[in-house]
Amino acid sequence: MNSSPPGLRLLRPPTVIGQFHTLFFGSVRTFFLGVLGFAVYGNEALHFSCDRDKREINLYCYNQFRPITPQVFWALQLVTVLVPGALFHLYAACKNIDQEEILQRPVSTGFYIISVLLRIILEVLAFWLQSHLFGFLVDPVYMCDLSALAKIFNISKCMVPGHFEKTIFLSAMYTFTIITILLCIAEIFEILFRRLGYLNQPVT
Repeated sequence: MNSSPPGLRLLRPPTVIGQFHTLFFGSVRTFFLGVLGFAVYGNEALHFSCDRDKREINLYCYNQFRPITPQVFWALQLVTVLVPGALFHLYAACKNIDQEEILQRPVSTGFYIISVLLRIILEVLAFWLQSHLFGFLVDPVYMCDLSALAKIFNISKCMVPGHFEKTIFLSAMYTFTIITILLCIAEIFEILFRRLGYLNQPVT
């Protein structure tokens, strides 16, 4: 018999894959972003330098190079992807649905599947945005367009610090996104198989 309070039981996903996804998502991915992400991107703006070593040019070109910092983007991604699950658990708490009952009730099962599908959509959207904002490779040199500053030279060559490390980190974040999408898809199949098991149980 599970002696945990209902509020604590509601915090756990009702599937094995969902619990593994929570561990992977909450621990590995967050640790990777929080610790290694700061080490790779923490001082990027300070070491980003252009041909003309002027603060105005460096700041302008860095803002052009990074419309949004990768740490902020990935933090927003993590928070956003957590929202569907949090809303479902809020719904389950309001309806006083226990963890063991989620997959036994068709309505709660449907809502949970919707929350997983929303996570998939958000992860795919984040993957697409990341590819457009940061690409897949970080070049050692960035050509900055200075035409908006009305400079005589419209192009400035800027050196990107740690470009190889950033390329590796980008690849890792893409991999994490793909893994979480695959886990969400696998969780939906687990839910469907378990629902079939409940439906096929003999009535006593």
